[in-house]
Amino acid sequence: MGEPRRAPPHRPAAGCGGPRDAAVRGADPAWGELAAYYALACAVTWAFQSPLALEAAGVIDGPVPDGMHFAGAFGPLAAGLAVTARTRGTAGLRDLGRRMVRWGRGPAWLVVALGTPVACFLAAAAALTAFGERGAFAGFGAIAELPSLAWPVAWVVWIATFGLGEEAGWRGFALPRLQRRFAAYPATLILGAFWALWHLPSFFYNYGGLGDLAVGLPAFAVSLLAGAVVLTWLYNGSGGSILVPAVWHGTLNQSIAGAPPAVAGAVSACVIAGAIVILRRYGPRALASHAVTR
Repeated sequence: MGEPRRAPPHRPAAGCGGPRDAAVRGADPAWGELAAYYALACAVTWAFQSPLALEAAGVIDGPVPDGMHFAGAFGPLAAGLAVTARTRGTAGLRDLGRRMVRWGRGPAWLVVALGTPVACFLAAAAALTAFGERGAFAGFGAIAELPSLAWPVAWVVWIATFGLGEEAGWRGFALPRLQRRFAAYPATLILGAFWALWHLPSFFYNYGGLGDLAVGLPAFAVSLLAGAVVLTWLYNGSGGSILVPAVWHGTLNQSIAGAPPAVAGAVSACVIAGAIVILRRYGPRALASHAVTR
C-alpha cells in the first residue's frame, strides 16, 4: 500500500485554518447563524403580530388581544437564544445571559441610557409648550394596549419587552457577528435595514396601514437607522453590555409611544442629531472607542 495522501504544503486542511482561511473559502459560520437568527426572529414576531395586522386590514374579525404586540417583541430574544444554543452551547448561553444583566464598563453608561431619552423628551415638550402646544408633557409612559399601568410599571414593561426582548437579538447576537466582517457603521446600516423589515406587520396597525407608507416609511427608516447608530455606540462603548442598549431602547419607547405626534417627532429629531454627533466624533470604524465582536 502507498503512503497516505498528504495535504498540499502551506494549505491547512478543512476546518484547521483561522478566520482569514474561512473567509477565503466562503465558509464563515457567522453568515449561516445570522440567516437562521433573522428567519426565526421574523417567524416568531410575525406569528404574534400578523393577526393584529390582518385585523387592522379588515381581513379577519377581531378582537385580537392587544398583548400580542408585546409578545412579538420577544422574537429576537427567542431567535438569539435558539441559535446560540445550537451553535455555541451552554457556554454561549451563559455569555449572552451575563451581558443581559451587566452594564459593562460602569454605571455611567446606564445613566446615559436612562437619561438621554428622558432629557430629549423633556426638552422637546418644554420647547413645544413654550410655543403654545397643549398637553406636550402628557402621555409619558403611556401604553395604549395597557392603559391602566402607572408609568413606573410601564417603564419596566417597555424595557423588558422591546428593550431586552429586541436588544438581546439585534445588538447582543447579530451586531457583533456583523462587526467581525464590517466596520461598525456599515454593520449598523445592514442590521438596521433588516431590523426595519422585521417591523413590517406593525405598520398595518401602528403606523396607519399601507395608505401612509409613502410618507411614514421613509421617516420611520431614517429615525430607526439613527437609533441603530446610537444603540451601536451604547453597545460598543459599554463593552458589549446588552442591558445598556435595552434600557435606552425601552426608555425611548417610554418617552414617545404615548406622546403627542409633535413631541414624538421632536424626540426623533434629537435622536437623529445624536447619531450625527456620534458618527462625527468617533468615525465609522467603531462608532465608539472600539468595536465589540464577541
